[in-house]
Amino acid sequence: MKDMLDLLEKRRAQARLGGGERRIEAQHKRGKLTARERIALLLDEGSFEELDMFVQHRCVDFGMDKAEKIPGDGVVTGWGTVNGRPVFVFSKDFTVFGGSLSEAHAEKMVKIQDMALKMRAPVIGLFDAGGARIQEGVAALGGYGEVFRRNVIASGVIPQISVIMGPCAGGDVYSPAMTDFIFMVRDTSYMFVTGPEVVKTVTNESVTAEELGGAKVHTTKSSVADGAFDNDVECLQQIRRLIDFLPANNIDGVPEWPSFDDPERIDHSLDTLIPDNPNKPYDMKELILKVVDEGDFFEIQEAFAKNMITGFARIEGRTVGVVANQPMVLAGVLDADASRKAARFVRFCDAFSIPIVTFVDVPGFLPGTAQEYGGLIKHGAKLLFAFTETSVPMVTVITRKAFGGAYVVMASKHIGGDVNYAWPTAQIAVMGAKGAVEIIFRQDLGDPEKIAARTKEYEDRFMSPFVAAERGYVDEVIMPHSTRRRIARALALLRTKKEERPWKKHDNLPL
Repeated sequence: MKDMLDLLEKRRAQARLGGGERRIEAQHKRGKLTARERIALLLDEGSFEELDMFVQHRCVDFGMDKAEKIPGDGVVTGWGTVNGRPVFVFSKDFTVFGGSLSEAHAEKMVKIQDMALKMRAPVIGLFDAGGARIQEGVAALGGYGEVFRRNVIASGVIPQISVIMGPCAGGDVYSPAMTDFIFMVRDTSYMFVTGPEVVKTVTNESVTAEELGGAKVHTTKSSVADGAFDNDVECLQQIRRLIDFLPANNIDGVPEWPSFDDPERIDHSLDTLIPDNPNKPYDMKELILKVVDEGDFFEIQEAFAKNMITGFARIEGRTVGVVANQPMVLAGVLDADASRKAARFVRFCDAFSIPIVTFVDVPGFLPGTAQEYGGLIKHGAKLLFAFTETSVPMVTVITRKAFGGAYVVMASKHIGGDVNYAWPTAQIAVMGAKGAVEIIFRQDLGDPEKIAARTKEYEDRFMSPFVAAERGYVDEVIMPHSTRRRIARALALLRTKKEERPWKKHDNLPL
């Protein structure tokens, strides 16, 4: 018996070494942790239960039958807990065949995906790999297909999070692309379908891996990634923080954590947040941080479309999704990028029964040929569609401008907002006073005195929340300092919300 136990320990030690000390040292020199070190940081100490430690590839082509067979075959899989809540995880091991995907490697991933779906628990993928294992040919491609299919089946049922911690190229990029969130590590991670060498051959462009698919590209330009962090340790700590905000699945509802922040708390500094000049910006994040529990806000896609803010927070210890215009950037206007960003976030919240709190200060949609040619109509419709199809509780607060179609799109009462508040500084109208007067009283444009009088008349009548309140489009005009209290009470009321919709196979979102 002792010999068997010794043999087991020996084989375990061999598996834990992955590609060996030399490759582990090379990984560390690149500023990267190993697959197992990453799992140890991500999960609660001692909670990891590994599966399929001894799986090996079965390829015999192109000399693979003579190559060393390393237990685990380039991916570490299993489950554990994050702050006591179960999660499933796979971590690609770059020290073993460059983390490349083989048939056996894919089978390990698929097993974890299937188990996560059965247990209704989140799945987290840590990517650091060079794509398909070329020697395996179509068997590797078939493995990708099995992984992709399970990504789609699990979508909207369990949270799926991808963390890019090294190269992620070729077929490897499409699994993360179909998950709910993608995070990257600056300077050491990159994602692209075809690498710099192929780009050079096909298009004659000379580009580095960082310029083609680094964290900066995907967080600021392509919007493929939802965030980037400076190193592996910070990244994994933030993933743990994100998991605390997310439901385990689409049935259990949002997690509830102890909160020491009084839901009745008032903040008189909010009474002076809005500048006297309606064209002067202010920071909407200040409002968000002062309203949510303990100023804790996890922003999603912070570096992309900064005129729109999306992220997770808590009210009375329960997760909410926050959507807000940011007057500090482009005056908070809605454009194609901001609409896509918010629409995807709203749909995630709806899929997982996370209530949505919307803060509105929007002067309209961004005009111009660049926007029209870029599909502003269709992208703006995505956000309209997302808010309208939502069945979760929705609380909306208009702080200042709510003009034109953008007013309707931003979770207004007309498209399904449950409780809609406005501050006394709110201006709800078809457009700003200057533009409206120039259209309505075009004949008086040559008389500055008449135009000034007409402008004041328009401002007095329409540039306030009271016309909307008279019609019930706003449920109440509230004092800014009581915003947290009113939102908390509204969300408490809406916990039992039920909404029936006609049966359909699925909707036809304007993609």
